[in-house]
Order: sequence, then structure tokens, then C-alpha cells
Amino acid sequence: MCGIAGIVALNATAASPSRQALMQMMGALAHRGPDGRGLYRDRRAGLAHVRLSIVDLSSGQQPMADTGDTTWIVFNGEIFNYVELREKLTALGHRFRTRSDTEVALHAYREWGETAFERMNGQWAIAIWDSVANRLVLSRDRFGICPLYFSEHAHRLYFASEVKAIFAADRTIPRAFDPAGIDQTFTLWTVVPPQGVFHGINELEPGRVRIYQDGTVRERIFWQPSYPDNFGSRQGEFPGSSNDAVDRVSSALEAATALRMVRADVPVGCYLSGGLDSSLVAALARRFAGDRFQTFSLRFADAEYDETRFQRMVAETIGSEHHEVVVSRRDIAGIFPEVIQHTERPILRTAPAPLFLLSRLVRERGIKVVLTGEGADEMFAGYDLFREGKVRRFWGRHPTSTRRSRLLERLYPYLTRSPVQQQAMARQFFGRNIQAYDAPGFAHETRWRTTSAIKRLFTADMRARTQGRDAVSELLARLPAQFARWSPLAQDQYLEVQTLMSGYLLSSQGDRMLMAHSVEGRFPFLDDELVRLANSLPPSFKLRGLDEKHVLKRMAAPILPSEIIARKKQPFRAPNALCFVGADAPDYAREAVSQTALREANVFDPKGVTHLLAKCQARTGDGDLSNADNMALVGVLSTQLLHQQFVAAGCPSATLECTLSVDVDCEHREERLYVA
Repeated sequence: MCGIAGIVALNATAASPSRQALMQMMGALAHRGPDGRGLYRDRRAGLAHVRLSIVDLSSGQQPMADTGDTTWIVFNGEIFNYVELREKLTALGHRFRTRSDTEVALHAYREWGETAFERMNGQWAIAIWDSVANRLVLSRDRFGICPLYFSEHAHRLYFASEVKAIFAADRTIPRAFDPAGIDQTFTLWTVVPPQGVFHGINELEPGRVRIYQDGTVRERIFWQPSYPDNFGSRQGEFPGSSNDAVDRVSSALEAATALRMVRADVPVGCYLSGGLDSSLVAALARRFAGDRFQTFSLRFADAEYDETRFQRMVAETIGSEHHEVVVSRRDIAGIFPEVIQHTERPILRTAPAPLFLLSRLVRERGIKVVLTGEGADEMFAGYDLFREGKVRRFWGRHPTSTRRSRLLERLYPYLTRSPVQQQAMARQFFGRNIQAYDAPGFAHETRWRTTSAIKRLFTADMRARTQGRDAVSELLARLPAQFARWSPLAQDQYLEVQTLMSGYLLSSQGDRMLMAHSVEGRFPFLDDELVRLANSLPPSFKLRGLDEKHVLKRMAAPILPSEIIARKKQPFRAPNALCFVGADAPDYAREAVSQTALREANVFDPKGVTHLLAKCQARTGDGDLSNADNMALVGVLSTQLLHQQFVAAGCPSATLECTLSVDVDCEHREERLYVA
């Protein structure tokens, strides 16, 4: 993983991109690439790259050109099947100068054009500049593992791995929140690309190619999730038995894990949460790690969140060199502003903060790459949301049944304040709109409704600017035509992938916390072949009754301790609002939610926030805060910090500590610069 950036003049009259602007963009991305920096510039385009060297350490510098020095690429990520693609391209007559996957990606584009990305199994954000055709091609991987933002300003296109690099390039680019992005965040937990949090800055959608040429722009979808037809022919469904599925999933996951272990020229470690997914990945990865294999876990001072016993059990079973970091509420509060500087968006949970500390530990131990279990819950139906949706649909077919509604009691066993603890309240909460059990988004409706309640804190001005918008309706209006023919579980999985996984788990909790300390994350469960297989499985192979990830549990039985397989699903959580209130509340938090700061940001009503703070302060003794209040306070604080850092402060530009050895008039000659 690296950082990429660039500036392209959208017409012949626009000024050439300046070297200073590109250097400032690289400076803003320095944390993503400590191992090298490169710059290319001509009359119309400038490309910049900061490198985290993982494959072909000696000769994979970027920007990289084809053999004619006319087509240039900057690339963030990994193409895991680059060896196989290189063999095909060599047979077609291509000649290579490096061992890097970057050069393979460039030659693949030269050979197959826009369809090249369909052949790639990996994670990437790519920019390719054809200096002869004056064509820019942007591409992003299937799930949006690697970020890519873009903005048009003053007849120029700016693009980068992070928003801060776009702001750093030109101080005249407006810095303001986009009300639509704020509204989406406080409805869906995240923005959904192309929508961004900041006005005028968009995010390339996963599975897309975007092409700029001759003053025009077009986009092409090269991949989107697909599931079997739930009616008639059941086209695309896995044809075998559940035993066959276990064997196929076992082989595919082992191959995906092996590919992510061996396609690296540096040691690869693994996150270990103590749950089924990361434990399975760690156990498989151990087979390909050689003599030394390092695993990394989070421990919590709050016993409610701690999973140490299970983590150590797995580490001992697989024989890894295990490392831990203990996280307290004070630790979370201490780093939270820095976390928001990296997420570049509001968040409703503090969960990214402990992961920020974990990636720091990984880097301190000399590891640049870690495998994680992300994606298993989405591909194999692991979340309580899927179980909740199944129960509510079952109940909705006979809404007067008391026996059916009692199945709700089997949900959310890990929550101190579980929404199902009081039957009458649970029936009222989960029974709302129960008659619409066939409607798109039905399973997500309770989450979206709970999250939307935070918008009661919006100022009158923010409410006016979001009036008439409906983030849920806008999301559902973009569903693919075949959505209605998928099973209810497949529909739920699709929406979870498009919203929470891509926009939050792989971004705020994933790439941003990893790359804050120059660590690359790899995700075997998001391997292209494994995903195709998982999506083809019948719903009962994934969610059997209310037993989640059924096929994964069966394949894990010979590999992991029975306690790991049998334990109830517990999602990764961390202390939330109580980190920021009470006697130990950090000064920055008080300042960020002060009346003055709230009025300046003009997102949240000072009176409403004051009431929320008082409510949270009153519960510091017993810690018994509701889910809604936890989300509200974290959401308000993170938004206020984001305003301070990116809007009010103007996002100051960073400069690189290096000497430029090339200084050429870009109006007459091309310029190419590498900084080691």
C-alpha cells in the first residue's frame, strides 16, 4: 500500500500542474509511504507517489512508465495474481523491466484496456496517464479497500488517496462540509461513494473505472456484487451439497491466504481478535509463514470488551509469536483527534482508535503487512443484523405471534444494554414497520432509524440544508435491477457490503488506521475467487436457522479449538462516550463541543449538545449509557474535530525534507523525479 496523488488540466488552456503543488500533496501523504517518493510532470498532468515497499523492493519505484515512456502509472495496493498475469502478458509479447505488480498493471492496461481490471485479483487505487492521448484513467478495487478521492476545481482535476492531499495542493479549493455527506453519515453510518463528506470532493465508487479525455468524463462498472436468482432456475447457485461447500470454501480460503502471505518480499503478520474469522486466517497463514510468525491483539482495561483468553488460546495453538497492546478509556481519549485526522470523516464509534494503537505496535515490531479477518461476516452472514432480519421477517408473516417475537431474545447477547432485554420494549422497537418485511432495506431499517435519531441535534440551518433529502431512499434508488430476485439474505449482504463494510470497516477502521503507521492490511475473505464462491452459496449454508457462518464453522473444526468455534459472535467494540466525559475528560473535547465551537461549525445545535453532555455526565458513575447516546456523543465530537482540523484550520500544507535535483520548465519538457 502506498499513497498516490495527481493534478490534470482538464483543457488545454488550464495552467500546468506545479511541482510545488505535487510536492505538497506528497507531504500530506508521507505517512502512507516512508520508503520512497516519486514525481512525474508534463504540460497537462502531474503524478505523485509515496511508497511503502512490499513487492520488488529494489526496482518498483513510481511513477512508472511503459517502454515508450508515454503512459505512466501511480498505483496504491497489490495485485495478488500479478505473477499469473505477467506470464500471460509475456506470452503476448510484453517485456518487463522490473519484478513489480505495478508494471504488470500498466502492461495489462496497455494490452486489455479498461477490461484489464476485471482480470485483477487484489486491492488497488490506480491512476494511468496516457500523455499522447491526454487520457487519465482512474480505477478502484471491487470493495474499495484502497481509497481514491477526486475534485474538479479551476479547470483542473485533483485526485489523491486522502482528502488532505487535495486540500494541500491548492488553498483556494473550498473547505466546507457537504450537507448531503453529513446526512448520509448520520443515517447510514457512512457516506456512500461517490458522495463525500466535504463539498466538491467525491470518492470513486468501488469496482469502477473513470476516464477523463478531451473535456469529457465517463465511468464504467467492471464489478459489483451478484447473487443467485432466488426464483425459478436459481441460476448461479452453488450446485453441490453442504459438504461440498465446506471443501470448496476450505480450499479457496487457504489459497487466498497463501496468496497474501507469499506475494510479499517482507514478513507478513496477522491480527488476532480471538473470534472465528481472524483465528481461521491466522491458523491458515501460519502454514506459509516459515519459522517466525507474529500475531497482534488488542486487550482492553474494560472487561466488557476484553477477549484476551481467546486470543492467547489461538496464539498458543498455532505457535505464533504473540504481541498485545492494552487499551484504556484514557488511551482512546488521548489519540482521538489524531484518529479523526486520519479517518477524514465523522465516526459514530471509537473502535478505530484502538486499531490505531494496534497498527503502531505492528510497525514497532518491524512488520509492514498484516492479514485480518475482515469480510467474513459480510460474505458468510456473521452479523446479528442478518439474524435479526431473518427473525423479523419470520415474525412479520404472522405479526400477532408472541412465540415468533421471542426469537429476538437470541440476539445481541454481548451487549450490556441489549435492545432485547425487555420484551415489551423489544417488541415495540423491532416490531415497527414489521408488515414491510419484503421491502428492500428491511433488515437495516432498525439501524438506520436509530442512527437517524442523532439528526435531532442538527442546527436549524443544517436541517434546512438537508430538508428534502432521504439518504435511505437515495441508496435504495440505486439498487441493481436484479436486486429484487435475490434471496432476502443476499439483499441484506449486498447492502451491508455497499455501506458499512466499504465505507466504515475497510476505511475508518481499516486502511486509515493501518496506513497511519505505514502498515498494509490484506483481507483473504475478500479474495475475488472466494467472494464469488461465497456469494453463490445457498442462504442456508451461511445462516442455518440462526447459526451464523455455518459453513465456516464446519471448515474450522479440524483447525481451531472448539471453544473458538462454539463461542457466541461478538463484534469488535471499544469504550465510547465515557472516554470523553467526567473528571478525566480531555481539554480538547471540552473545547470542541463548547458553545463557540458548535456555533462556528454550525452542524449541531448547542442547546441539544449541552443536554446530551449533561445526560452522559450523569451516567459516568454506572457507565450505563444507551447505544443512541454513545453514538450521538462520539458523532458530535468527531464532527467537531473534523471541522477544526479540515475546515477552520485550512488543512496546512506539509513540505518534504528532500533536495530536488531536477528543475525543468514543464511547458517545454517532461519532468520525472524520484526521491529515495
